[in-house]
Amino acid sequence: MKILHLDTNHPLLINQLNALGFENDEDYTSSKEAIEAKIHNYDGLIIRSRFSIDKAFLDAANKLKFIGRVGAGLENIDCDYAQQKGVHLIAAPEGNRNAVGEHALGMLLSLFNKLNKADQEVRSGKWLREDNRGIELDGKTVGLIGYGNMGKAFAKKLRGFEVEVLCYDIKPNVGDDHALQVSLTEFQEKVDVVSLHTPQTSLTLGMINADFINAFSKPFWLINTARGKSVVTKDLAAALKSGKVFGAGLDVLEYEKSSFEDLFTSEIPDAFQYLINAENVLLTPHVAGWTIESKEKLAQTIVDKIKAFSKSMAK
Repeated sequence: MKILHLDTNHPLLINQLNALGFENDEDYTSSKEAIEAKIHNYDGLIIRSRFSIDKAFLDAANKLKFIGRVGAGLENIDCDYAQQKGVHLIAAPEGNRNAVGEHALGMLLSLFNKLNKADQEVRSGKWLREDNRGIELDGKTVGLIGYGNMGKAFAKKLRGFEVEVLCYDIKPNVGDDHALQVSLTEFQEKVDVVSLHTPQTSLTLGMINADFINAFSKPFWLINTARGKSVVTKDLAAALKSGKVFGAGLDVLEYEKSSFEDLFTSEIPDAFQYLINAENVLLTPHVAGWTIESKEKLAQTIVDKIKAFSKSMAK
């Protein structure tokens, strides 16, 4: 079986697939059109987020048996059409869930203790102790929207704190010993912190908007390590200005390119300019799941799942 790799990954991915008897080709620079012209030669495809895999691409890939995405989500693939074509889809949320959980916790603690603001002030010669008095996580209610791999990983990180952890998910019976599943109404009544752990779907696009924010009974802190387009930035900026949202830690942004490799190249919107200048906003460049360890674990997860798939095909 021949596999085409479209993005660079940890070397163990190709090394182990070679050892398993797969033929591996790499093409990290050709246009989508050039890839589409030769994809009929391949049984497998490995991507991160370089470009979308749409119907036209899948029609050209008439030998394709599987697509492996070295990451958690599959939104850059037309999943329904791929499955109609009999293409097996492989993702690796197990590979970076621990990294995401740690990053979410780090963002939350940094916001609560004003670490980013205080660091910048000390570097500029300011010594403002009272202005940087923080708050403690103990006694708070942390709410997780989406309770899959990422949500569960964050909930586990919270075990060492005296907090109540609630989760809201469209799937029933996903709660466990680390998070109590509740209705959206109860969620919006109780939580002090909202952390997003949802994939990008038609249901989650623009989910955190003015109506959603205003439905909460008290102001809250927002953490987003999921997908940027789940949050309407202008509505978040308005909520930060009004105090409805105390602060936000954003690893992902509405304005990211679909490849996640860059921000917009046009003029910066006013809402994002506000986030840049806000002292109660912490921004990182989509790196929550981007650790030394997760790079290896993501690759290993893909290898293991391809190995299991190839064995099932041989039966």
